[in-house]
Amino acid sequence: MSFKKFDQQTFIVDNANAYTNRQISKREFLRRMGLAGVGFSAFGLGMLGNPRGLRRGSSLIGTEAYAEGLPDNQAKWLKDVGSKFKGAKIRYSTESTPPSVVLNQIKKEFTDPTGIEVEVEIVPLEQVLAKATQDVQGQLGSYDLYYLDQSWISMFQPDCIDPVAYYKDKPELAMPDFDWDDFSKPLVKNVAQVEGQWMGIPFDIPIFTLMYRKDILEKHKIAVPTTYEDFLTAARQISEAEKGNGIFGTGLQAKSGHYSLECDWSQAVWGHGGSIFNKNKKFSGNDEQGVAGLKWYQELLKVSPPNSTASTWDGQFEMMHSGQVALVQSWDEFFPGLDADDSKVKGLWEPAKPLTAKKLRAPADAGFNEQPNLGHQGGSCISLSKYSKNKEAAWIFMQWGCCKEIMTRCTLLGGFAPMRNSSFADPRVKAKAKVGPGTTRHLETVKWVIDNAMATEPHMALWAGLSTNEIPTELGKLLTGQAYGGDPQKCMDALAKDIDAKVKDAGLL
Repeated sequence: MSFKKFDQQTFIVDNANAYTNRQISKREFLRRMGLAGVGFSAFGLGMLGNPRGLRRGSSLIGTEAYAEGLPDNQAKWLKDVGSKFKGAKIRYSTESTPPSVVLNQIKKEFTDPTGIEVEVEIVPLEQVLAKATQDVQGQLGSYDLYYLDQSWISMFQPDCIDPVAYYKDKPELAMPDFDWDDFSKPLVKNVAQVEGQWMGIPFDIPIFTLMYRKDILEKHKIAVPTTYEDFLTAARQISEAEKGNGIFGTGLQAKSGHYSLECDWSQAVWGHGGSIFNKNKKFSGNDEQGVAGLKWYQELLKVSPPNSTASTWDGQFEMMHSGQVALVQSWDEFFPGLDADDSKVKGLWEPAKPLTAKKLRAPADAGFNEQPNLGHQGGSCISLSKYSKNKEAAWIFMQWGCCKEIMTRCTLLGGFAPMRNSSFADPRVKAKAKVGPGTTRHLETVKWVIDNAMATEPHMALWAGLSTNEIPTELGKLLTGQAYGGDPQKCMDALAKDIDAKVKDAGLL
């Protein structure tokens, strides 16, 4: 199927609305989006139809303690320049990411000095896509700012303003000391750029790290695992030693047919030297390295709570939060919630770098711009619409929301990974690197992963459907004993046949 631009956009809007109104299934929605050339990235896939709020048991801890205000020159700029647009109203449609929630909570600090009203519309991700697509289709200007999943940004390239260029072109509107070089370069490249052009500003980044119960490891004199082999050995030892206490070595997000299972699986494949696709764009989960990764994952399942095959990331977090497991390699966003006041294991979990691989497959030997590495990532950016009727006012808000102080506040209010290098180094952020709500004691590790080991899934429209349907469904059949007789090679060979056919039919080979 091929689309003209207008037809593609109409197709996207119609099908997003059909899915929202429960007229088609998630599986069918993703299939159709794949046909239209639209993909979703890591967290986006799992959040369709479900605003994710403050993810994984974390919560905002109040704004008052951190409302120190902007530096004097930026505060003066906000009042002097922003007030020129008093009475304007800007709209921003977004899923419920931590920085979006924070900006909505503290937006009065922007409106009071400027007189600019801000409406933050928080909706499920498919509606974010539909609203943005409908807006650009008709060049309506109904929304001034877009929240864009990293897998969409190329589709919106003609419709968004390059923020770096706009900053230079509009010096009278430029926030002083905004410092574009302060944004993490890997996040700019992988989340906010298309062919070297800035499409927006990085806004949200979940990423895999290792987390472990220090009390359990110390009790059994187990070293912190650094390799996949070490991790499995430690998990087995803990499960055996702690079975009388109901504690398992690890816990998985292995629900059949859910994207969370694909996340676990792809990280295991990368960690064993494999990739999802090879350089010839053929599915390679069935090669020696891919099968080795799946075998390792099958062994982990034996030392995990039985409900692992019914759990997504929320279930995995609860295993950690309730004290049921001792080792996990998963999303860094779990960590602040483990130190929350309601956590049964407050102060007992520690962060560490993700497990190392004997050898990683080079990106040149993988397909569809896949980047095998140690830390699975997802991400998004915030973008300025070319069709905004209040472009200057929206630009003032965008600069305010993405400046050093406000982005640091987003981290301080929930412990989430920042987009700016200066936020990682901020004394207030470092001061919170201690046990307690909204802890930041995991962020040194997170920054290392972003800078050195960030892994990215294939960039292809079909990936939205493959990663939430075919792959986790067949993996689920294997892991629950419904098919393949426990043989990972048979499972992967079946997937290879199916996926290669779909890629060929889509004209991608």
